[in-house]
Amino acid sequence: MRAASKEEGKEPNGETAPLRGARRQARGIDNEGVTELPEIESESIPVLYQDEFLAVVDKPAGLMVHDSKLARGEDDFLADRLRVQFGRQVFLVHRLDRATSGCLLLAFDRDSASALGKALMAGEVEKDYLAICRGWPADARFTVDHPLDGGPGKPVKKDAVTEFERVAVGEMEVPSTGFPTSRYALLRCRPLTGRFRQIRRHLKHLSHHLIGDTSHGDGRHNRTFRMLGIHRMLLHAERLSFPHPTDGRRMQVSAPPAAEFAKAMALFGWTEGFTPSDAVDTDASASVTDE
Repeated sequence: MRAASKEEGKEPNGETAPLRGARRQARGIDNEGVTELPEIESESIPVLYQDEFLAVVDKPAGLMVHDSKLARGEDDFLADRLRVQFGRQVFLVHRLDRATSGCLLLAFDRDSASALGKALMAGEVEKDYLAICRGWPADARFTVDHPLDGGPGKPVKKDAVTEFERVAVGEMEVPSTGFPTSRYALLRCRPLTGRFRQIRRHLKHLSHHLIGDTSHGDGRHNRTFRMLGIHRMLLHAERLSFPHPTDGRRMQVSAPPAAEFAKAMALFGWTEGFTPSDAVDTDASASVTDE
């Protein structure tokens, strides 16, 4: 395998669907009416930032955020774990797909949740993702403006816009569709809208399928990475930037790539400037800036 040069670029955003309406955007999962909290035998979810009003956690890949029609019999949800871990009600401000890891924002009270939800709807929350895709996009920076439906049972298409930045490119010595090597790219992605699986579906639209995506990806390339011990979808919510709900301070929180994502990056030498999350002191992962 050989890696091509790393390119400088900007930062983009995440693939989570905004809830409809400020209150729905800040949907609460609370303890009201619950007499006994469930016993969940699992490791604590890493906390990247926490104060009296909100927290940002580092969601692991493979864990559903909450119960839904897509749960298919699942009974282990991030929202339930967080309610137990924090010992209080939590309000999810946005979502992440089950197979996606990284930054997830939540509030501890309805007023903070509502304020964050309004900020999200107003475009004041920036969500940046890292993704590894097949092929080398031609442009260093590009925007996909391609309408998407709302997922199963929601056929109406709505505007969907994602900004992409090609951070690095590399090759594997694995033949692919008549070529002697297989090409891959590390991207930063910033959705400007919040449609169902937006980043994943926009990459499919470009034929630069996301590696490890079993719904919208390319099975041949997914198998190549599985043979190398990488079994997860390679989409990671790297950074969140948002106004604090109490005083408007600009908060910026980041989550370094999880171990398996970092392993995929290391195949191409894309390690400069990135540290696996299991080697990072998460207390140093948040910063506050005044605007």
